[in-house]
Amino acid sequence: MQPVREQVEGVASPIYLIAESPYLLAGQAGSIFSTQSQLRERNLTLQRQILELTHISQQFVALKAENDRLRQLLGSQGRLPYEVLIAEVVGVVPNTGSFQVIVDKGADAGIQTGQAVLDASGLFGQVITVAPFSSRVLLLTDRNHAVPVQVNRNGVRSIAGGSGLMDRLELENVPVSADIVEGDLLETSGLGGRFPTGYPVGVVTSVLVEPTSAYAQVVVQPSAQLDRSRHVLVIFEPQVVAP
Repeated sequence: MQPVREQVEGVASPIYLIAESPYLLAGQAGSIFSTQSQLRERNLTLQRQILELTHISQQFVALKAENDRLRQLLGSQGRLPYEVLIAEVVGVVPNTGSFQVIVDKGADAGIQTGQAVLDASGLFGQVITVAPFSSRVLLLTDRNHAVPVQVNRNGVRSIAGGSGLMDRLELENVPVSADIVEGDLLETSGLGGRFPTGYPVGVVTSVLVEPTSAYAQVVVQPSAQLDRSRHVLVIFEPQVVAP
């Protein structure tokens, strides 16, 4: 009977396979769906982790940039012969055609109207109003701001006035014969007593001479980062002690 049994099993094997195939397919499909679900969940987890790491990375970059700015500011402080106070820009005054910011130091810190304000690169502006815990600073390029300057190269003096544009100063009443050329560094001259001598103000970017005009049009790029500096230095002039 063994040969007969083997022949019967050989004939029946395809029938068993066909009968079992739905169960096999169902099991494989369940495994596939389970694997896809696990992969989807793992993918979502990885996406969340990436977002968290990106957030941490952005905070690190912001903190590093702020640290670099403070280092630059402290470096400027070390080079200044005056007492200074670090202040943070906390607001922008929304006046059309006017450039003013608010800093987080006021009368409680000894701030007074008229004090010069610097950033890490140069003259930033001056204090125009003081509140108990904050102050308002008029930026260098405001139309109502002007500062006596001199050319670092040769000492030629002039007045740098605000143009109403964030990145532009203009020298006032410059004779066509004045020795001022593109690339000259301008610094505070100290005349008038408002700004101490030697603070960088800007670099001459163009000198235009009209044939029929007695004055040259001199455009200056401010040294200070007026639209991005977050921390500034408020300058205190040294107190004169009576003998």
